[in-house]
Amino acid sequence: MADAPSPREVRTYRAWGAARRITEGVRDPAFRELLQRIDGGPMHHCPPPVLLPDGAEAFRTMISAIDAAQDEVLLETYILRDDTLGAAVQQALVRAVARGVRTYVLADAVGSMGTHDRFWNALTGQGVVVRHFQRFWHHPFAALRRDHRKLLVCDRCVAFTGGMNIGEEYGSSILARHDVWRDTFVQVEGSVARELAAVFAEGWDRARGPALPGLEYVSWSDAIETSPQQNVEGIGTRAVSRRLQQAVQRQLQRQLGRQHDRRRGRRVRRVIEVAAPEDRAVLVLDPRPGRGQHEMLSVLSALLGGARERLWITTPYFAPPSRALTFLLTAARRGVDVRLLLPGERTDVPLIRHAAHGAYRALLESGVRVFEYERATLHAKTMVVDGHASVIGSSNLDFRSFWLNAECNVLVFDDACAAGLEGSFQADLAGSREITKDEWRERTWSHRLLDTTARALRWAL
Repeated sequence: MADAPSPREVRTYRAWGAARRITEGVRDPAFRELLQRIDGGPMHHCPPPVLLPDGAEAFRTMISAIDAAQDEVLLETYILRDDTLGAAVQQALVRAVARGVRTYVLADAVGSMGTHDRFWNALTGQGVVVRHFQRFWHHPFAALRRDHRKLLVCDRCVAFTGGMNIGEEYGSSILARHDVWRDTFVQVEGSVARELAAVFAEGWDRARGPALPGLEYVSWSDAIETSPQQNVEGIGTRAVSRRLQQAVQRQLQRQLGRQHDRRRGRRVRRVIEVAAPEDRAVLVLDPRPGRGQHEMLSVLSALLGGARERLWITTPYFAPPSRALTFLLTAARRGVDVRLLLPGERTDVPLIRHAAHGAYRALLESGVRVFEYERATLHAKTMVVDGHASVIGSSNLDFRSFWLNAECNVLVFDDACAAGLEGSFQADLAGSREITKDEWRERTWSHRLLDTTARALRWAL
């Protein structure tokens, strides 16, 4: 008799099953309602998102946004290098401070540990407020929990997120260079940018940063956003019910009574519910250890269950839980065009690639088409479903992203955005090699052994 499923598996299985029963899949309004029940966050209406699949273009656009900022710049990243690209971003941040713009930088202490002190000193010396997430001496028992988010928010009006760290390997076009990485960012505007500012505030508070103007902290990860009036466009605290305002005020008073202890709890980012029309909507998915992880897994499960025609996934680290892999195989068996774009030999973590190899046999036998990218080091994390729903962000399909990292992703319901992501996916296939069942049967016994071992240890990678 099989073991009873865990509560987590029940949650993901129910989300997947509910999505399977929705007639039109991800295009059905009921699917959006399902995701809101799972995640609890608002569906934001916003101008058309702008895909940025080329590193050079992405960073030109981001630096231009920093240069255009008038009030505030929030930059959060796992890696901030002191190379040519890092210096260009550094100069843009310094220019912002010189204009009187509040400028904050949050970098992961482990991801950015190779950056020299003189780089950080140059920022702080010019007035940029810098913090490092989870320094060992601050959180010695949480060293494995990292800030993997990549996020830029300017004036809480325009925001960028995706998979790119700040390093010249990301900021180059696909050229014949051995160190070029392939990644994707997206630019969003409107109320979703204000929510992403609250996402930044969560990690900023954990890194012991000073209070951010216009963001009232209820606890470590509890941020009630009250954006500057010039950026609110009529949607502010007046849109919040008096009863909720009173509840927030009582909570703030309790926090003040505990000497401003803001290091625990859940982040409230749902004060302003933004109604979205059926043609375009954006949902923020921002899990971190202790919050949002089950919701993220359930949303991904629902997307797999809601696919009716196409399900195209790009990820550099493919080592999903067994339940998620089963959902993927089931989608292919019921006729969905499932394609995986995974790294080839030019990977930065060979052992994770072997963990993915451990699932290739089941994938290929179920009809999933698997491609390995050969043109550069693959680092993009995207999913596009039925030419309508797109996920762009920092989350990988592995245990580290699901359980140990703070991540940031946006789920976009928009045909134009999905078409752009599908076009980018097809362009990447031109630089990839498809894995066939016959080829896979012929790999060496040592390769098979390493694949099996890595797959068994995927939870520890």
